[in-house]
Amino acid sequence: MNKDTEITNLIDAYLKGELSSSELSDFQQKRSSDPAFDLNVVEHENLVGHLTEYGKRVRLSSEMNSIHDEIDIEALKREVKPELPIVYRLWNKYRVSTAIAATVAMIAVFGTLFSTGYFSEVISTNYTQMRRELNSIKRSQNALIKNINGKPGRGPVNPGQFGGTGFALSSNGYVVTNYHVIKDADSVYVQNSQGEAFKVKQIYIDPTYDIAVLQIIDPLFKLASLPYTFKKSAADVGQGVYTIGFPRDDQVYGEGYVSSRNGFAGDTVAYQVSIPVNPGNSGGPLLDGKGNVIGIINGKQKFADGAAFAIKSSYILASIDAIPQDSLVNKLALGRRNMLTGLSRQDQIKKLEPYIFMVKVY
Repeated sequence: MNKDTEITNLIDAYLKGELSSSELSDFQQKRSSDPAFDLNVVEHENLVGHLTEYGKRVRLSSEMNSIHDEIDIEALKREVKPELPIVYRLWNKYRVSTAIAATVAMIAVFGTLFSTGYFSEVISTNYTQMRRELNSIKRSQNALIKNINGKPGRGPVNPGQFGGTGFALSSNGYVVTNYHVIKDADSVYVQNSQGEAFKVKQIYIDPTYDIAVLQIIDPLFKLASLPYTFKKSAADVGQGVYTIGFPRDDQVYGEGYVSSRNGFAGDTVAYQVSIPVNPGNSGGPLLDGKGNVIGIINGKQKFADGAAFAIKSSYILASIDAIPQDSLVNKLALGRRNMLTGLSRQDQIKKLEPYIFMVKVY
């Protein structure tokens, strides 16, 4: 037996309390006089302690596993767990079928709402078309009465119920306005800035783009060549614009700028313009500073000052191209020359006045 083994056995005997009194005295004396021996005693004591603790943990784990194997967990759960209410038990049993039924019900409800236009009505509550009531317009009524004697085709005595604005497409009597202005009308008249009224007939309507093309059927109607042209390309955001319309019984001018390339709720057919408009402005021209028509006013946002919308001129041109040729008595020829470019705004307005009409619906 080597010396290390002898030392280990001696330390084991010491830790187990197996040394005699004289051996224990010699052991303690050796620890005091020999630091290396004392370190061996401490290290061995720590090792034995760790091994002992490890053995206890292994034994405890084994005992717990044995106990767990003997326990009936499911039976114990049934004994101590309270019974779920009947609603929960039914839900656990039928939740898949219930979810399918609920999904079908939701699809049916939303389908009904879409088909009845409910969501369109909700979206449109913040948007208004500006058809104007005309129940008490004395000046217009007086002007119409004066025109009755000896002038065929002029307007009726009673004022119209609704109206808006329109403007000339050509010098031979074609006029454009909004579809919503003349919708459901029995008869329609247009009145110029001098108070003269002329009966018109519908040539073409496009409810999708809210555009209506009318033709003045009064044989006495005369108009010089149009001083403006229609812009085919898109306007830029920030571009200055103005409009002239009939929110009251005479022409009203308003100016502003294009605030967005898209209209209400992202509508790509229209521009949003920061310009003051009111009921009666619907159907009025929207022009840039050079006198090009870039759109037609057709609505405004409720509860938001200066947020108006205008159908882009490209859609006016598209509607004109869609008119069946056999429905045109006379050729519809748009102006080719812009006579407003370079003029002051005041002079532009003066030239525009004869070409902008109040639209009166009966």
